[in-house]
Amino acid sequence: MFTPSRLTLARKRRGMTLVELGNRVGVSSQSISNYEHDRQQPSPQTLEKMAEVLGFPLSFFAAPEIDEIDPASVSFRARSKLSAYVRDAALSESRLAVEFSHWLDDLFNLPAPDIPTPGRKMSPELNVEYLRSAWRMGENDSIRNMIHLVESHGVRVFSLAPEYVEVDAFSFWRDGRPYIFLNTLKSAARSRFDVAHELGHLVMHCDDEAGVRTRAAEKEADEFASNLLMPRRSIAARVPANPTTDQIIRSRKYWNVSALALTYRLHALGRITEWQYRQSVIELGRLGFRTGEPGDASRETSMLLQKVFSALWADGIRPLQIADQLNTSITELNSWVFGLLATPTPEQETRPANRRAQLRLV
Repeated sequence: MFTPSRLTLARKRRGMTLVELGNRVGVSSQSISNYEHDRQQPSPQTLEKMAEVLGFPLSFFAAPEIDEIDPASVSFRARSKLSAYVRDAALSESRLAVEFSHWLDDLFNLPAPDIPTPGRKMSPELNVEYLRSAWRMGENDSIRNMIHLVESHGVRVFSLAPEYVEVDAFSFWRDGRPYIFLNTLKSAARSRFDVAHELGHLVMHCDDEAGVRTRAAEKEADEFASNLLMPRRSIAARVPANPTTDQIIRSRKYWNVSALALTYRLHALGRITEWQYRQSVIELGRLGFRTGEPGDASRETSMLLQKVFSALWADGIRPLQIADQLNTSITELNSWVFGLLATPTPEQETRPANRRAQLRLV
């Protein structure tokens, strides 16, 4: 049995064109197109070669049909305009992670989505106040871990493979579930801001067509993140008026934000002048804060996935069995889950499964 949509998804996941895959497999690009459109069946030998080139087990290509995620439903946070191949690769990876998320739902009782979505009826600041009230958070409390916070309210958070550095983060709603995907190469502080930014999209822009989202929507999500991570009254209570760059660097640790994000917030609140803002940005750049975050806190990861894997290990389920259930490799699975699985040996990664694991966790 061969499932054409699986080949399309695997090819896009690896960022390959029809021509590139055909050249590496030894068939024409037209043949690859015929396979993907169910006009022709690949021979067993060709299918094995495609599986080898694309890095997926043969079982992946015999699994049920799988639809793609519509780019118009996704909010991308990128460093520059994304190429179609990079965008499709990231979306294909996220589609596989969504399949894993559904698999988890069959095994565990996990937090249900609890995201208020007033949309654009309120300003970003009022949206944050509404969210904090709905989630019973203190009005000015510092958020110690953004990933843990959103996971506890039903957001599934996954990591992105490191080969596509252009993609910072993105989010979408699917089947009533909110998802956030994060680049793990950024500093911990900037990654936290990305989570808050994407949460802003999920709260305020769930009815938008994300594929044509405007700069205004991105600005709103940034304002949402700034207000959520650095509440106005908390800033007033902890940062002196007209702080020096040194004071900004020290103060950022209370909110676990980047020095530049805090500088921007202080300027937006009128606590530093335009001249002070520009001077602080220059000084922070000189100190290395434009490209990194010296003295950064530890990177946040998924507590939900840590708990899930601990439960699976306790039940005797190992990474290879999980990968077999999902018709994927441990390496591929690990790229979605913040590297929380042990790195497999070459023998483990290539060893065929004897039979599908019978998982009975409840």
